[in-house]
Amino acid sequence: MFDLIREIAQTLRNNRLRTILTGLAVAWGIFMLIVLLGASKGVMQSFEHNSSEMGSNNSMTIFGGRTSKPYKGYKEGRWISLKNSDIDKIEHDNREIVSKVISYASENTNISTPRDFVSEGFDAVYPDAIKTNNLGQMKYGRFINDRDMEERRRVMVLASTHARMLFPTEEEAVGGVVTSMGLAWTVIGVYEHPWRSGNYVPYTTYKAITGNTDEAYKLDVTVEGLKTEADGIAAENAIRQTLARSHEFDPEDQNSLWVWNKFVDYLTTRAGLGYLDLAVWVIGIFTLLSGIVGISNIMFVSVRERTHEIGIRRAIGAKPRNILTQILLESVVITTIFGYIGVVFGTAVLQLISAFVPEMAYVAVDLNLAFKVTVALIVAGCVAGLFPALKAIKVKPVEALRDE
Repeated sequence: MFDLIREIAQTLRNNRLRTILTGLAVAWGIFMLIVLLGASKGVMQSFEHNSSEMGSNNSMTIFGGRTSKPYKGYKEGRWISLKNSDIDKIEHDNREIVSKVISYASENTNISTPRDFVSEGFDAVYPDAIKTNNLGQMKYGRFINDRDMEERRRVMVLASTHARMLFPTEEEAVGGVVTSMGLAWTVIGVYEHPWRSGNYVPYTTYKAITGNTDEAYKLDVTVEGLKTEADGIAAENAIRQTLARSHEFDPEDQNSLWVWNKFVDYLTTRAGLGYLDLAVWVIGIFTLLSGIVGISNIMFVSVRERTHEIGIRRAIGAKPRNILTQILLESVVITTIFGYIGVVFGTAVLQLISAFVPEMAYVAVDLNLAFKVTVALIVAGCVAGLFPALKAIKVKPVEALRDE
């Protein structure tokens, strides 16, 4: 081991300038690989985080649309309005893939107190909206529950930004009273979300106030058992078929309904990010190749300078695999030394980016990435030393001993 370390040090000393310049190429290649992979990892984690904030990925949001094809005597241009009665039909016809359907209504109206007012209005929802919208834990108070729905209570959940405008503090908002649609509503909860700022009231209460009409603003369909993009598309088509029968429009008419298939969008985006990660590896490896070529050249020089020494070793019984192992280990060590210089600087740059650029907060080097880069360094070192090592074991002892 000590002999190997000494020989590696000698190789570095004999080709000091060339080793440093070539080593910098390796360090630069690894630096770029670390930065690109860290950024790619950050984009993936940011996507996963944002997806969770959007709510459940196993769902579809359906809005009414306008037909673009004539169907069964109806002309094109007919408006399709979703109904609350569609809920039971969707659940009945698609019970194998649909676990729950809930409807929403939206009211653009002012919400006011003697202190101030907001004009964003509210959404009329079911209790499950706290999950489908991923509102998380309530900051103060609670969300709408089943009893609110049954008793059609005039209660409201406020976004934290609105609670601060309407009341002295967010905590004081809970139990307070706001006015909307000419009626008094009791605030039962305040939530905080990175970008959602909607306010919520019980769906049954809103429908009772507006005359219990059957119309629904939108439907949220929670699906289960889907694994592939094809499954998601098939589920969407099945739900379209059900609504087409109910509202008598052509199931192939995409304009009749607007469907946000979150499951398919999630899989498509993940696949795209997977290709991005692959592209980053390809770019990084090609950048690293320039350094590998340089290391290989150094090892060729080293083998040429040590031809006499190799001949003596062969003459006293050293086996070809011993020579091969030594050259390969030298190449791996040199590559690793300069490679980890690149790793250190790359990690430092990623930490700075994560600390000072909020949009890139998820950029980082984790244990899995460090392992992959280590493997890449070892492979690169072996590749760099392979051809010089093969040349070394082909040296004939008699000819080597004559070499000056």
